Amino acid sequence: MNATKPNEERLMTVLVAPVVSEKGTMIGEKHNQVIFRVLPDATKSEIKAAVQLMFKAEVESVAISNVKGKEKRFGRFIGRRNNWKKAYVSLKPGQEINFAGAA
Repeated sequence: MNATKPNEERLMTVLVAPVVSEKGTMIGEKHNQVIFRVLPDATKSEIKAAVQLMFKAEVESVAISNVKGKEKRFGRFIGRRNNWKKAYVSLKPGQEINFAGAA
């Protein structure tokens, strides 16, 4: 893949969904960060470019965490949820992402 400018179609698929939780809300208010569920093979630079493209917000930095899938039981059958990747996106001061509606 081209390292200088990622494909725009690829960037539109990198962000899977925002992570809405109590912890995510606390982090968002305290550190001006937004948490996203991202593709397992996404890189920090791709995530930064995707957020800037889709939300028109300036990104300061990106931190990534791999989340292990939980083991779950259904009766006597044991299964495992899929592993996934989480991205903590720090926005520059004064920047904001609004998921409620179009700006």
